[in-house]
Amino acid sequence: MRSCVPQDENFERRIRESFSKQNLMKTIGATLSRVLPGEVEISLEFRDDLTQQHGFIHAGVVAALADTACGFAAFSLMAPDAAVLTVEYKINLLSPAIGESLVACGRVIKPGRTLTVCSGDVFALKDGEKKIVATMSATMMSIRGREGLTG
Repeated sequence: MRSCVPQDENFERRIRESFSKQNLMKTIGATLSRVLPGEVEISLEFRDDLTQQHGFIHAGVVAALADTACGFAAFSLMAPDAAVLTVEYKINLLSPAIGESLVACGRVIKPGRTLTVCSGDVFALKDGEKKIVATMSATMMSIRGREGLTG
């Protein structure tokens, strides 16, 4: 893995501003809990309205958390004029997502000029225990100079 050195000294501010524009994250009540070069953590408190028929957080919510964490991890290393878009991802749902909260951790595995490969894990926190519920492999694309796409 190449060094995770941000190209923008204001990467954390840029990520926090961009995250605040994510209406889906607002809707589900997710918060940005940690931002480091090449690593982002997103937290979500358990809510009944985010569950599927068995009372587990819906897989779509779990995937959205992991995808967003991976995207912002990649974004943290991109140039100040870049935007980020997901190219692809694969998620493995390992265990039911149930607990007091979920935490999604996205990390850059290999940064690139155009494509960045990331991994993401989602953990359920319950009674002081941390259990992995999903893992993701994702590819993110740096977009520059495209009208309407900014941070």
